[in-house]
Amino acid sequence: MRAWFENGWLRSHQTSRQEITNLLAIAYRDIDDAGQQRISSDWRFGIAYNATLKLCTCLLYAEGYRPERHLAHYRTLQALSAIMGSVRNDDVAYLDACRMKRNTLEYDNAGIASSQDAEELLEFAVELRDDVIEWLKQNHKELIDQE
Repeated sequence: MRAWFENGWLRSHQTSRQEITNLLAIAYRDIDDAGQQRISSDWRFGIAYNATLKLCTCLLYAEGYRPERHLAHYRTLQALSAIMGSVRNDDVAYLDACRMKRNTLEYDNAGIASSQDAEELLEFAVELRDDVIEWLKQNHKELIDQE
């Protein structure tokens, strides 16, 4: 992370328990909303993607950084393995593919994400939420309720 900071990709950020609580609340809301079957697969995929982005943001903020605007989503998702370890490299590759698909369905074309795509990303978001909360409890317990 220090090298990313020195390259100008990140800047310092002092977070708070309230800010992390708010980000987790967004992730919970988005996970719930992404499970709604009455909306399109594209939109469910986009909402689940946002949940994973907020969870990665929690990690980055907890470590004292925030991304610069250029490539902010990319760098935030890449932080997952930089913070939680190389065991997460495959997850980062998956999230980067989701980022590109989300950009296409958000800005260029409708009907890009299948129902299976949305379900898969939703399941990933639920698992990531649990892992991020556990990581926060172990590494930055001052930032999260211990319940």
